[in-house]
Amino acid sequence: MKQVISALQRINDDERGHAAVGVPSLVAGIGAVALGIGVAAGSDVTAIIAGIVLGVGVFGAGLARHRGIDYDVYSRLDKLEK
Repeated sequence: MKQVISALQRINDDERGHAAVGVPSLVAGIGAVALGIGVAAGSDVTAIIAGIVLGVGVFGAGLARHRGIDYDVYSRLDKLEK
């Protein structure tokens, strides 16, 4: 029983996978700040580029979350169905 508890604690404390979702979210945050600066300054080019960076960051964050979490869940469900 002690081995099971230690294995669960090790899994819970594991930090792998957080950076994969964090980096695209950081890119989206930078794009959002740059978009606000571009709009406030009246710079069309900055606003357009920042909007594209924001969109790519949001899309990347969703894709990284899906790849990191949903694929594992679906693979476990497939194993249970077999």
